[in-house]
Amino acid sequence: MIAALVVVSTVAGCGGRAATPADTKIASIPASGIVDLPPQSPMLAQIAVRPASVAALPTDEVIAPGKIEANPNRISKVPLPVGGRIATVLVKTGDAVSRGQPLLTIESPDADSAMSAYVAAAANVTQAEAAVGKAQADFDRASDLFEHEAIARKEVLTAENALVQAKAGLQQAQAGREQSIRRLTLLGLRPGDFKQEVVVRSPLAGKVLELSVVPGEYRNDTTTSVVTIADLATVWVTSQVPESYIRFVQIGERVEISLVAYPGEVFEGRVSRIADTLDPQTRTVKVQAEMNNPGGQFRPEMFGSIHHIESVAQTVVVPAAAVVNNNDGGSIVYVETKPGRFERRRVAVGKRAGDVVRVSSGVAPGELVVVDGVMLLKGLMR
Repeated sequence: MIAALVVVSTVAGCGGRAATPADTKIASIPASGIVDLPPQSPMLAQIAVRPASVAALPTDEVIAPGKIEANPNRISKVPLPVGGRIATVLVKTGDAVSRGQPLLTIESPDADSAMSAYVAAAANVTQAEAAVGKAQADFDRASDLFEHEAIARKEVLTAENALVQAKAGLQQAQAGREQSIRRLTLLGLRPGDFKQEVVVRSPLAGKVLELSVVPGEYRNDTTTSVVTIADLATVWVTSQVPESYIRFVQIGERVEISLVAYPGEVFEGRVSRIADTLDPQTRTVKVQAEMNNPGGQFRPEMFGSIHHIESVAQTVVVPAAAVVNNNDGGSIVYVETKPGRFERRRVAVGKRAGDVVRVSSGVAPGELVVVDGVMLLKGLMR
């Protein structure tokens, strides 16, 4: 620096002119890997710095491709409760439904049969109640006559037995009526009202994923689902983890999830299930992580990747833009040691983590590293 100033002074003295800012834009010592830029140098406007920092980063991790699936614990495949003609379909594929919301209605002879069974059961109860009343009156009359020694005890026992049988018949009739009422309740029908349509309701809140009926169809199969509803408030992200890495994955551990649909964003989930068997073809184990989906932005069949983090440690990091390759194959950064002075540093770097790079040596936390203008400084130091 002193030598450079002496040269400038000598030139000014010999030529009879004063030094200009252009003569003092840069004074460098390439041999020591240091560049000094005076405050008035326009090059400073092209250089930006950021401090090295400490971040908690994984010490080891497993990255596996994955895709989003609906939570199997929150999927309902709704069949028809009775056979009949589909009267109306009240939803369409993609609709959001609430629990108990009507999905479709059915005109069914089974509904009329259930109503007839209820009417018959109610009539049986009425008859049984009348029989109990008569048997009770007969027993009371026989008991009174026996007390006055007007009849034999045998007739009292006969009346008592008839009363017991009448009460048992009443209990049986009441049980039949309760069973018919329960059947009507399951079908959503009101007792005593014929020509009602059976209403199929949603068993949970969610979205209609599949719908396979249209109004006017006759359906007698009560085992096949006609509507599939999934609660997408939580979704599963399924990945296939190689056999050699499955030891790093634990139930309940936190995982980071990246999706093709949302580049640059990282989401969080937790491992909810690890398969008990190994796929013999791919030598992988299925791992499923549960992720909250309150806004519905995660849709089944979306692709991405899962980062299974084994452990984390405090690590010095610098922005990825600060690290450049040296001519000998190593890595270097440029550190601003004081205003306008930039020093070339050889650094030992690790794996990249997002926008930052791990640095194990060469830079201390808080030191200012150049993130813009790196190639400019590299050219000055050649």
